[in-house]
Amino acid sequence: MPETSGWLLLIHQLPPRPLYLRAQVRRRLVQVGALPLKNSVYVLPDTPECIEDFQWIGQEAIAGGGEAIICRAAFLGLPTDAELRSRFLHDTTGRLVPVQQALAAHLAALRRHKSATPAGPDILRLQRMVDAAIRTDFFGSEAGAEVQTLMTAIKNMLKSSTNTRALSSQSSGDLKGRVWVTRRDPHIDRLATAWLIRRFVDPAARFRFVDSAGGSALKGERSFDMVGADFTHEGDRCSFETMTARLGLKDPALRQIGEIVHDLDLKDGKFGRPDAAGVQRLVDGLSAAHPDSGARVQAALPIFDTLFASFGGRLHARNPRRPNAASTDRPSRRRR
Repeated sequence: MPETSGWLLLIHQLPPRPLYLRAQVRRRLVQVGALPLKNSVYVLPDTPECIEDFQWIGQEAIAGGGEAIICRAAFLGLPTDAELRSRFLHDTTGRLVPVQQALAAHLAALRRHKSATPAGPDILRLQRMVDAAIRTDFFGSEAGAEVQTLMTAIKNMLKSSTNTRALSSQSSGDLKGRVWVTRRDPHIDRLATAWLIRRFVDPAARFRFVDSAGGSALKGERSFDMVGADFTHEGDRCSFETMTARLGLKDPALRQIGEIVHDLDLKDGKFGRPDAAGVQRLVDGLSAAHPDSGARVQAALPIFDTLFASFGGRLHARNPRRPNAASTDRPSRRRR
């Protein structure tokens, strides 16, 4: 969490008239993300942008016949710096949740291709909404990172509006020789999908792992189980279910695994799989034993092989040439 070099206080007093002045100043304080300490005392982090915000609001108060003082402050006792940061993060999250929901809904609509939304006025409106919300995310909240990730995903979708439609009918052969990008610290859905790629798409597939808040796929790469990915959640389907459906994989054993992955990943109890708890315990063990993402994917392969076989699935003979260590945070180099 970013630290602050100090705090700014706006101490103001407003006359009883004009009546609009109090509402105007209060609205402006909300817009700049200031927190109330007392009825007429507000606080912001000590940054050049926040100084300017308080100066403008102070001028408005004085122009309306009131008084305003801006000062730097260090608190001796309560509230502590940590408490103030926590309050700012709480308020920021409250402001960002509606923005996050709106962006997620827009992205879902783009994925479903139910509307041919132009990239002009709509994208500008969304960007203005994001900019206004992020402006007061002083301490880098998780909600702020998610909003920025969603906005990036929407832009990427609009830049390549035919990408999903083309992939929906793509055969596994078209996906061979690719680097596959997903988020670090893989759990049930990413582990199962990585296994699916290795066993049913490309036995020599390589993986690259990125932070949850960024790191989109590079040219020629494919992505899964992250915002804006080629294969990710669609409707009520997890990424594993999306990939099996779009690649036309009909093996009943894959459907059984998909139900388990769905129940563990989405936690909606859709299939009510009694064996899901045992699989979750194995995934927890993988996470504890293998903190490295690539090593975890490699260790998960025989586990999913065994699970697949337990449902009557049979893997076809594979190319005996195996890739080097499963994957790292960078694509593996080809041997010379």
